[in-house]
Amino acid sequence: MRNLEKPTRYRRLPAASAVLCVFVSLAGCHSRFVEATIDNQGSRALHVVEVDYPSAGFGTSTIPAHSQFHYRFKILGSGSVKISFTDDMGKPRTSTGPELDEGQEGSLSITVNQDGNVQWTSVLRQP
Repeated sequence: MRNLEKPTRYRRLPAASAVLCVFVSLAGCHSRFVEATIDNQGSRALHVVEVDYPSAGFGTSTIPAHSQFHYRFKILGSGSVKISFTDDMGKPRTSTGPELDEGQEGSLSITVNQDGNVQWTSVLRQP
């Protein structure tokens, strides 16, 4: 009597192909986000902190002295990023940062020093 079953190596081929297809499809599904950090290095709190970026913004009511605030966002559109806040003496401050382009990803650091001056550091990649 003749064995009509396929050899073992051919039975594993569909399963291996399915696994490979899943990995290939997942590799193409990558959302591009920017990890933002506002670092208050001053000895006083920052109040009503707002960061505006192309098509949206985020913020928080207070960042205590020597503290950080983290936020993750996706860039839709192109334009500059800007921070505004009120220092502990009630003085409004603003600073404009780098230009952002839709689809970029990476990190953005906004450091507010003791004098309320802002330093921007970005490591952003194009898609």
